[in-house]
Amino acid sequence: MYKDLLPIGSVVLLKGGEKRLMICGRVVCREDGEQIYDYAGCYYPEGVLNSSQLFFFNHDAIETLFFIGFQDQEEMGYRSQVLGRLDGAKLRVEDGQILVEENKEN
Repeated sequence: MYKDLLPIGSVVLLKGGEKRLMICGRVVCREDGEQIYDYAGCYYPEGVLNSSQLFFFNHDAIETLFFIGFQDQEEMGYRSQVLGRLDGAKLRVEDGQILVEENKEN
């Protein structure tokens, strides 16, 4: 699931949205929340003007994909080594940080 997320810089329109967003973060949470989102985005083409203009959303909220962000060896390595490791993992938010829960099976 996470290894298939769009790369940073991808430009999308959300269902019911009127303004395009550029993805600027993946597997994120709000500072004051406990929900984990697939993406953080900012208005396109303006970018991040202040933190109140960050939008948090999941992959299934995307209606239209306009542009796929930059992909090189570093991105592909991050996708397989970091995001790929999160697939199937149980995540939780603690003190504004996303943590992978330990497997307690013996």
